[in-house]
Amino acid sequence: MKPEIGKPTKGIYYSTNLFTKAKNVLNSQNVVPYIFVLPFLLSFVFIYLYPLIKGFIMSFQSILPGEVEFIGLNNYKKIFNGDFYKALTNSTIYTILTVLILVVLPIIMAIFLNSSLVKFKTFFRAALFVPALTSTIVAGVIFRLMFGETDTAVANQILNWIGLESVDWKFNAWSGMALMVLLCSWRWMGVNTMYFLAGLQNIPKELYEAVEMDGANSFQKLWYITLPSLKPISIFVITISIISGFRMFEESFVFWESGSPGNIGLTIVGYIYQEGIRQNDLGFGSAIGIVLLLIIFLVSVFQLVVTGAFKKEGE
Repeated sequence: MKPEIGKPTKGIYYSTNLFTKAKNVLNSQNVVPYIFVLPFLLSFVFIYLYPLIKGFIMSFQSILPGEVEFIGLNNYKKIFNGDFYKALTNSTIYTILTVLILVVLPIIMAIFLNSSLVKFKTFFRAALFVPALTSTIVAGVIFRLMFGETDTAVANQILNWIGLESVDWKFNAWSGMALMVLLCSWRWMGVNTMYFLAGLQNIPKELYEAVEMDGANSFQKLWYITLPSLKPISIFVITISIISGFRMFEESFVFWESGSPGNIGLTIVGYIYQEGIRQNDLGFGSAIGIVLLLIIFLVSVFQLVVTGAFKKEGE
């Protein structure tokens, strides 16, 4: 029997009704938010959560080609040795130096750029941001040429010009650390300056006008208005700088691909690469990674407590 013209069949009616219900569900306020966050949730699960769980399990294993064996805490017992302490010391010094430089100098530069006396502000902002777009490897090669151990290197030529002797930059502990800190500071100085500049532009001008009426000078306005208003940005910058400092690898690898003399450039992530990849001991490398995760977590929480990030406004 043919269906009557203009009258929908039963199957078409149910399909249309089902499509309408599905459309209403997808457009509901209870479902739409989860659809928007679904890409983030999937990337978090497969890119972050799964590798974390897998690495934690691997830290209790001895992993050889074609052979996996649970060995308990043996990997963790091997961690605390001279190489690990050296890597931890280097990473800690590097983190402290980069945090100091990448907080203090960007604040000064942001205040300078926010001043009405500065011209071509857009040009300076763009110029400061360019280093962050540069590959660490490319920048590292340039730095290696500039800070070579020969007398013809740019840095040594400058030292010779002012009457100082040439320096073997990659073969001294202090100069090797200076190279890594300088490369990191050069890359991220502009980004942090943009953070602080955005914070400065959100400070109401009425606050400055009010304290000016009370006779406050420039230093008092900086100390009582500018710096307290930049506290949230400062906490954020310090936190990401601490995390980046302890997980640093490229700045060391680009100067010493096959290992630095006396481990002067060895970092914790470099130690993971050395043991897990080069020595083919993935279980031990995973254990070092878990310890690094705990170190970053404890240091970050301590920093947040010290800076008062967990305090409510008015406390």
